[in-house]
Amino acid sequence: MFQSEPTLGRQMSHGRLLAIRILTMLTVLAGLAYLTWRWGWSLNWHYWWISVPLVTAETYSLVGIVLLGAQIWREKIRGKAPEPPADATADVFICTYNEDLDLVSTTARAAKAITWPHDTYILDDGARESMRVLAQELGVGYLVRTADWEGKNRHAKAGNLNNALMQTTGEFILILDADQVPKPEILTKVLGWFNDPKVGIVQTPQWFYNVTPGDPLSNQQTLFYGPVQQGKDGWGAAFFCGSNGILRREALMQLGLHQYVNETERTVKDALKASRHILRKAHKDAPADLDASHRAALVRMEQAAADGLQRIEAGEPVQAVTWDFQAMVEQANASLISSDLLSIQADVEDLAALRLDGDEDSLLAEFVMPETAGAPASAAVLDPDALARLSSMQFSPLAAMQQVTALVRAIDVDRPNEALPVNPVSSVSITEDMETSMLLHSIGWGSVFHREILCRGMATEDLKSYINQRLRWCQGNMQVLIRHNPLTFKGLRPGQRLGYFSMFWDYLTGFPALIFLATPIVYLLTGALPVKFWGWVFVAMFLPYFLISQAQVFLVGWGVNTWRNQQYSLAMFPTWIKACTTAAVNVWFGLPLHFAVTDKTRPTGRARFPVRLIWPQLMFMVLMVAAVVGGFFFVLLSVDLPLGPRLSWLGWGINTAWISFYFVELTAIVNGARFRMPDYDFQKVVASLP
Repeated sequence: MFQSEPTLGRQMSHGRLLAIRILTMLTVLAGLAYLTWRWGWSLNWHYWWISVPLVTAETYSLVGIVLLGAQIWREKIRGKAPEPPADATADVFICTYNEDLDLVSTTARAAKAITWPHDTYILDDGARESMRVLAQELGVGYLVRTADWEGKNRHAKAGNLNNALMQTTGEFILILDADQVPKPEILTKVLGWFNDPKVGIVQTPQWFYNVTPGDPLSNQQTLFYGPVQQGKDGWGAAFFCGSNGILRREALMQLGLHQYVNETERTVKDALKASRHILRKAHKDAPADLDASHRAALVRMEQAAADGLQRIEAGEPVQAVTWDFQAMVEQANASLISSDLLSIQADVEDLAALRLDGDEDSLLAEFVMPETAGAPASAAVLDPDALARLSSMQFSPLAAMQQVTALVRAIDVDRPNEALPVNPVSSVSITEDMETSMLLHSIGWGSVFHREILCRGMATEDLKSYINQRLRWCQGNMQVLIRHNPLTFKGLRPGQRLGYFSMFWDYLTGFPALIFLATPIVYLLTGALPVKFWGWVFVAMFLPYFLISQAQVFLVGWGVNTWRNQQYSLAMFPTWIKACTTAAVNVWFGLPLHFAVTDKTRPTGRARFPVRLIWPQLMFMVLMVAAVVGGFFFVLLSVDLPLGPRLSWLGWGINTAWISFYFVELTAIVNGARFRMPDYDFQKVVASLP
């Protein structure tokens, strides 16, 4: 009924690794020759609007193939881990929000049965009373958000983990999703990798027990949790994947402090830059008759802001710089207010002969207390609110100084919007796992990929859940790419930059996929020719590159079923495009991303075919059929096309071949939409696992 558990610990032969390296180099050479011809001689500028996007998409594909080969170049197969120290302490965190109690109970029982001495905790972000009772019955810890989180940023799973980190003490933390059932020996088999004091992460594969033969939803990521992670491991870039990973508490706490210092420094620098701008503008816009002491105060504070920035860049403590600048701002404010009050008092004395008789039209009436409106000017009491209005007038620099004061006071090292000033697990992205890994690598911590199935989980069981899960993954990765480009991010080694960038690169595939799908349809229906030298010249240039690159991909995935992954990589193009655009809008314009926990509730009943989920793919499939049939009759009848010359049988044949290939790949998403998981008792299935 379900896939059997594979053996993932095989050793790559030297011959296969050598062949992969040779094919990678040949792919680069053949690809460069092909793309040189495409960019240099074959672009059809008459149809630039389809020609340039197509060659750009082809360039993207070559980069992706090269990145895959480069990752596998140093594929690392680790043997058995060393014996762990007998006194190593561990905590097991089971993260849950709204999952079924039976599901969490199965995981918690298995976690409690782990043979290495440890403490097990259920981290219930739903704060359910029924879950608390379950934890008590099972004899495991139960953690919810403390009162400190009320009205503060929660940060989803990252916040849940950070809350638990502050309430536990284990030296190492095994993190499990609610459905990931661990084997008893998991800690015994992996803790030995932490004998290296610089290892901060050990990741094991995720394998799903409820995947049927053929994997219709492409849930089993056997290529990723095999050659790809092993290749990243060879470059020192294997990363934490959210579950089934063990992290060193010391590494997380160091990262939290590092990020806290960086964030505080960034906030202070931003405040100083803004203050300098405000003061410079106030000085520039000040009237010519501005009091000399006021003008000097503006110049002095502007210079103080510039000096503060220089001191931070020179490495001085941020706290000392902030304190000095705050003190100068307070001193300048007090001096300016005193000066303005003396000036106002002098003006009032000069008007001693003027009586304020309560006349609404009187020039000074609005600045005195009502009960003294009829008194002599020298005895009139000025309204405090009026003083505030006076201080904001153009003749006083107090308005600018008040803005600076507000900025400076906003620099709060306690981070009032956060429940925890220090957040060890990164909370900037909705994929906290990958970002935390990259940040840990950037400050010098190492990682290990242990290729042995030590947990079994529950995969998504319908297409909607699958799409939502992949959408979240892609959105989070794009958030990180935009904020922390691994090619320029400080602290990463070249191999780590390669490993992270290749992962981000894969998620951009939606845009070239759209171009690849549209190009043959456009040609067959309109005659718009994207390649100037169509026919056998194109075949001679393209075919060697295509065959070598496919051989490389085949050899990389030797023994692993990669076809379903390849199908979904193309067929999910609307999801990839949506994820990239929404993540960019989130980072650049601050629009929120809605975090959706992967639904682990089993679908019930017979659902309708989800046309709304896959209508773009269905539309393309209809257009493909129309293009092939229409193109056939255009050639047969020698019909003139609206945008180009008459089609040839060779042109029709080549484009029909591409359309057929893409059509087959798109069928995967249709089969996924039609898929209905057979009924099963997951507890019995889990109990039957070896």
